[in-house]
Amino acid sequence: MKQLIIIILFLLQVGWLYAQRPKTYVHKGNQLYEEKKYSEAEANYRNAVSKGKSVEGNFNLGDALYKQKKYTEAADQFKQLASSATDKDVAAKAYHNLGNSLLGNKKYDESVDAYKKALLNNPKDDETRYNLAYAQEKLKEQQQKDKKSKDDKNQQKKDDKKDKDKDKDKDKQDQDKKDQDKKDQDKQNQDKKDQDKKEQQKQQAQPDKLSKEDAERMLDAINNDEKQTQDKLKNKKLKGVKMHIAKDW
Repeated sequence: MKQLIIIILFLLQVGWLYAQRPKTYVHKGNQLYEEKKYSEAEANYRNAVSKGKSVEGNFNLGDALYKQKKYTEAADQFKQLASSATDKDVAAKAYHNLGNSLLGNKKYDESVDAYKKALLNNPKDDETRYNLAYAQEKLKEQQQKDKKSKDDKNQQKKDDKKDKDKDKDKDKQDQDKKDQDKKDQDKQNQDKKDQDKKEQQKQQAQPDKLSKEDAERMLDAINNDEKQTQDKLKNKKLKGVKMHIAKDW
Protein backbone atom coordinates (compact mmCIF):
# COMPACT_ATOMS: atom_id res chain seq x y z
CA MET A 1 0.00 0.00 0.00
CA LYS A 2 2.85 2.34 0.88
CA GLN A 3 4.50 1.56 -2.45
CA LEU A 4 1.26 2.40 -4.28
CA ILE A 5 1.03 5.75 -2.53
CA ILE A 6 4.60 6.56 -3.54
CA ILE A 7 3.88 5.76 -7.17
CA ILE A 8 0.74 7.92 -7.14
CA LEU A 9 2.64 10.83 -5.60
CA PHE A 10 5.37 10.44 -8.20
CA LEU A 11 2.88 10.49 -11.04
CA LEU A 12 1.17 13.55 -9.57
CA GLN A 13 4.51 15.32 -9.28
CA VAL A 14 5.41 14.46 -12.88
CA GLY A 15 1.99 15.66 -14.05
CA TRP A 16 2.39 18.88 -12.07
CA LEU A 17 5.85 19.46 -13.54
CA TYR A 18 4.52 18.76 -17.03
CA ALA A 19 1.68 21.20 -16.47
CA GLN A 20 4.13 23.84 -15.28
CA ARG A 21 6.47 23.55 -18.27
CA PRO A 22 4.53 25.91 -20.60
CA LYS A 23 4.40 28.50 -17.82
CA THR A 24 8.12 28.08 -17.30
CA TYR A 25 8.80 28.85 -20.95
CA VAL A 26 6.40 31.79 -20.83
CA HIS A 27 8.13 33.11 -17.71
CA LYS A 28 11.55 32.76 -19.32
CA GLY A 29 10.23 34.36 -22.50
CA ASN A 30 8.87 37.31 -20.52
CA GLN A 31 12.28 37.88 -18.92
CA LEU A 32 13.97 37.89 -22.33
CA TYR A 33 11.24 40.17 -23.70
CA GLU A 34 11.90 42.70 -20.94
CA GLU A 35 15.59 42.56 -21.86
CA LYS A 36 14.55 43.31 -25.46
CA LYS A 37 15.88 39.96 -26.63
CA TYR A 38 12.83 39.43 -28.76
CA SER A 39 14.20 36.62 -30.94
CA GLU A 40 15.09 34.50 -27.87
CA ALA A 41 11.79 35.39 -26.25
CA GLU A 42 10.01 34.21 -29.39
CA ALA A 43 11.76 30.83 -29.15
CA ASN A 44 10.59 30.37 -25.55
CA TYR A 45 7.02 31.37 -26.36
CA ARG A 46 6.99 28.88 -29.21
CA ASN A 47 8.16 26.18 -26.80
CA ALA A 48 5.40 27.13 -24.41
CA VAL A 49 2.78 26.94 -27.17
CA SER A 50 4.10 23.60 -28.42
CA LYS A 51 3.96 22.05 -24.92
CA GLY A 52 0.32 22.87 -24.40
CA LYS A 53 -2.48 25.33 -24.84
CA SER A 54 -1.32 28.70 -23.52
CA VAL A 55 -3.25 31.89 -24.23
CA GLU A 56 -0.48 33.93 -22.64
CA GLY A 57 2.16 32.11 -24.66
CA ASN A 58 0.29 32.71 -27.92
CA PHE A 59 -0.38 36.33 -27.09
CA ASN A 60 3.20 37.06 -26.08
CA LEU A 61 4.49 35.21 -29.14
CA GLY A 62 2.56 37.68 -31.26
CA ASP A 63 4.09 40.57 -29.31
CA ALA A 64 7.63 39.20 -29.80
CA LEU A 65 7.02 38.85 -33.54
CA TYR A 66 5.68 42.41 -33.69
CA LYS A 67 8.75 43.78 -31.90
CA GLN A 68 10.93 42.14 -34.55
CA LYS A 69 8.82 43.84 -37.24
CA LYS A 70 7.57 40.48 -38.44
CA TYR A 71 4.23 42.15 -39.01
CA THR A 72 2.70 39.50 -41.26
CA GLU A 73 3.47 36.66 -38.84
CA ALA A 74 2.32 38.77 -35.89
CA ALA A 75 -0.95 39.59 -37.67
CA ASP A 76 -1.60 35.90 -38.33
CA GLN A 77 -0.93 35.11 -34.67
CA PHE A 78 -3.31 37.80 -33.35
CA LYS A 79 -5.96 37.02 -35.93
CA GLN A 80 -6.02 33.40 -34.79
CA LEU A 81 -6.21 34.50 -31.15
CA ALA A 82 -8.99 36.99 -31.82
CA SER A 83 -11.14 34.55 -33.78
CA SER A 84 -10.84 31.80 -31.15
CA ALA A 85 -11.13 33.98 -28.03
CA THR A 86 -14.17 33.40 -25.82
CA ASP A 87 -13.26 36.19 -23.43
CA LYS A 88 -14.11 39.72 -24.64
CA ASP A 89 -11.09 41.25 -22.94
CA VAL A 90 -8.76 38.79 -24.69
CA ALA A 91 -10.55 39.36 -28.00
CA ALA A 92 -10.30 43.16 -27.58
CA LYS A 93 -6.54 42.98 -26.92
CA ALA A 94 -5.99 40.53 -29.77
CA TYR A 95 -7.87 42.76 -32.23
CA HIS A 96 -5.99 45.81 -30.93
CA ASN A 97 -2.63 44.14 -31.56
CA LEU A 98 -3.89 42.81 -34.88
CA GLY A 99 -4.64 46.42 -35.83
CA ASN A 100 -1.11 47.43 -34.82
CA SER A 101 0.43 44.64 -36.92
CA LEU A 102 -1.65 45.58 -39.95
CA LEU A 103 -0.74 49.22 -39.41
CA GLY A 104 2.93 48.22 -39.45
CA ASN A 105 2.35 46.63 -42.87
CA LYS A 106 0.57 49.82 -44.05
CA LYS A 107 -2.67 47.90 -44.51
CA TYR A 108 -4.64 50.84 -43.20
CA ASP A 109 -8.10 49.73 -44.29
CA GLU A 110 -7.68 46.34 -42.57
CA SER A 111 -6.20 47.93 -39.44
CA VAL A 112 -9.22 50.27 -39.18
CA ASP A 113 -11.50 47.23 -39.29
CA ALA A 114 -9.45 45.47 -36.57
CA TYR A 115 -9.56 48.50 -34.23
CA LYS A 116 -13.32 48.76 -34.70
CA LYS A 117 -13.71 45.11 -33.68
CA ALA A 118 -11.49 45.75 -30.66
CA LEU A 119 -13.77 48.61 -29.60
CA LEU A 120 -16.84 46.42 -30.04
CA ASN A 121 -15.35 44.09 -27.42
CA ASN A 122 -14.10 46.93 -25.20
CA PRO A 123 -15.73 50.32 -25.98
CA LYS A 124 -13.84 52.01 -23.12
CA ASP A 125 -10.36 51.41 -24.56
CA ASP A 126 -9.08 54.92 -25.31
CA GLU A 127 -5.77 53.65 -26.69
CA THR A 128 -7.63 51.63 -29.32
CA ARG A 129 -9.80 54.66 -30.11
CA TYR A 130 -6.68 56.78 -30.61
CA ASN A 131 -5.09 54.13 -32.85
CA LEU A 132 -8.30 53.91 -34.83
CA ALA A 133 -8.27 57.67 -35.48
CA TYR A 134 -4.63 57.49 -36.50
CA ALA A 135 -5.27 54.55 -38.86
CA GLN A 136 -8.24 56.39 -40.40
CA GLU A 137 -6.07 59.44 -41.03
CA LYS A 138 -3.34 57.31 -42.63
CA LEU A 139 -5.98 55.56 -44.73
CA LYS A 140 -7.28 58.93 -45.93
CA GLU A 141 -3.75 60.03 -46.85
CA GLN A 142 -3.17 56.77 -48.71
CA GLN A 143 -6.44 57.13 -50.63
CA GLN A 144 -5.57 60.71 -51.60
CA LYS A 145 -2.09 59.63 -52.64
CA ASP A 146 -3.49 56.74 -54.67
CA LYS A 147 -6.02 59.07 -56.29
CA LYS A 148 -3.30 61.58 -57.15
CA SER A 149 -1.11 58.82 -58.53
CA LYS A 150 -4.03 57.52 -60.59
CA ASP A 151 -4.86 61.05 -61.82
CA ASP A 152 -1.21 61.63 -62.71
CA LYS A 153 -1.10 58.37 -64.66
CA ASN A 154 -4.30 59.25 -66.48
CA GLN A 155 -2.97 62.73 -67.27
CA GLN A 156 0.30 61.23 -68.46
CA LYS A 157 -1.64 58.87 -70.71
CA LYS A 158 -3.60 61.83 -72.09
CA ASP A 159 -0.40 63.82 -72.65
CA ASP A 160 1.23 60.84 -74.34
CA LYS A 161 -1.84 60.42 -76.55
CA LYS A 162 -1.74 64.13 -77.47
CA ASP A 163 1.94 63.86 -78.34
CA LYS A 164 1.28 60.77 -80.45
CA ASP A 165 -1.63 62.50 -82.17
CA LYS A 166 0.56 65.53 -82.85
CA ASP A 167 3.26 63.31 -84.28
CA LYS A 168 0.67 61.53 -86.40
CA ASP A 169 -0.73 64.86 -87.62
CA LYS A 170 2.75 66.14 -88.42
CA ASP A 171 3.62 62.92 -90.22
CA LYS A 172 0.35 63.15 -92.14
CA GLN A 173 0.99 66.79 -93.04
CA ASP A 174 4.51 65.95 -94.18
CA GLN A 175 3.23 63.04 -96.22
CA ASP A 176 0.43 65.16 -97.69
CA LYS A 177 2.98 67.82 -98.67
CA LYS A 178 5.19 65.19 -100.27
CA ASP A 179 2.21 63.77 -102.13
CA GLN A 180 1.12 67.25 -103.27
CA ASP A 181 4.67 68.14 -104.37
CA LYS A 182 4.82 64.91 -106.33
CA LYS A 183 1.44 65.64 -107.91
CA ASP A 184 2.57 69.16 -108.82
CA GLN A 185 5.81 67.85 -110.29
CA ASP A 186 3.99 65.13 -112.18
CA LYS A 187 1.53 67.73 -113.51
CA GLN A 188 4.37 70.00 -114.61
CA ASN A 189 6.09 67.11 -116.34
CA GLN A 190 2.84 66.09 -118.00
CA ASP A 191 2.10 69.67 -119.07
CA LYS A 192 5.55 69.92 -120.61
CA LYS A 193 5.04 66.63 -122.40
CA ASP A 194 1.66 67.79 -123.66
CA GLN A 195 3.13 71.11 -124.82
CA ASP A 196 6.00 69.37 -126.61
CA LYS A 197 3.54 67.00 -128.21
CA LYS A 198 1.35 69.89 -129.41
CA GLU A 199 4.36 71.67 -130.89
CA GLN A 200 5.39 68.49 -132.62
CA GLN A 201 1.90 67.93 -133.98
CA LYS A 202 1.72 71.57 -135.12
CA GLN A 203 4.96 71.27 -137.00
CA GLN A 204 3.85 68.01 -138.61
CA ALA A 205 0.51 69.57 -139.66
CA GLN A 206 2.28 72.55 -141.41
CA PRO A 207 5.49 71.16 -142.90
CA ASP A 208 5.76 73.85 -145.69
CA LYS A 209 5.23 76.81 -143.50
CA LEU A 210 8.35 78.86 -143.19
CA SER A 211 9.54 80.42 -140.09
CA LYS A 212 9.85 84.19 -140.00
CA GLU A 213 13.62 83.96 -140.29
CA ASP A 214 13.43 81.61 -143.32
CA ALA A 215 10.87 83.91 -145.04
CA GLU A 216 13.10 86.91 -144.56
CA ARG A 217 16.08 85.05 -145.97
CA MET A 218 14.09 83.95 -149.02
CA LEU A 219 12.77 87.47 -149.61
CA ASP A 220 16.30 88.83 -149.46
CA ALA A 221 17.38 86.21 -151.99
CA ILE A 222 14.56 87.11 -154.38
CA ASN A 223 15.33 90.82 -154.14
CA ASN A 224 18.96 90.12 -154.86
CA ASP A 225 18.08 88.06 -157.95
CA GLU A 226 15.77 90.78 -159.27
CA LYS A 227 18.38 93.45 -158.76
CA GLN A 228 20.98 91.35 -160.56
CA THR A 229 18.59 90.79 -163.47
CA GLN A 230 17.84 94.50 -163.79
CA ASP A 231 21.53 95.29 -163.71
CA LYS A 232 22.13 92.85 -166.58
CA LEU A 233 19.39 94.42 -168.75
CA LYS A 234 20.72 97.84 -168.10
CA ASN A 235 24.18 96.82 -169.25
CA LYS A 236 22.86 95.31 -172.47
CA LYS A 237 21.00 98.55 -173.44
CA LEU A 238 24.08 100.56 -172.92
CA LYS A 239 26.17 98.35 -175.30
CA GLY A 240 23.49 98.31 -177.96
CA VAL A 241 21.52 95.51 -179.42
CA LYS A 242 22.23 93.93 -182.79
CA MET A 243 19.12 94.22 -184.92
CA HIS A 244 18.26 92.71 -188.33
CA ILE A 245 17.65 95.52 -190.92
CA ALA A 246 15.74 94.77 -194.03
CA LYS A 247 17.35 95.67 -197.48
CA ASP A 248 15.90 98.44 -199.64
CA TRP A 249 14.07 97.47 -202.82
